Amino acid sequence: MLTTIKGIYVNGQIVLDEMPPTKNSSKVVVAFLEEIQPTAVKKRRLGSLKGKISIPDNFNEPLDDLKDYM
Repeated sequence: MLTTIKGIYVNGQIVLDEMPPTKNSSKVVVAFLEEIQPTAVKKRRLGSLKGKISIPDNFNEPLDDLKDYM
């Protein structure tokens, strides 16, 4: 039987989040997952792109590639 249980390693001991579903002795494999620190997210302010992005006047015009289908 293969069961996965999360837990943490603290002060030389492994503390499981839940009890294993067996009462007998069992072989175990312990894998230490590297903790990744969250990177700082640069917050954007509303309106910060104002004047930097524009929509062309012909934005809603039909595309020439599709005129055969219209």
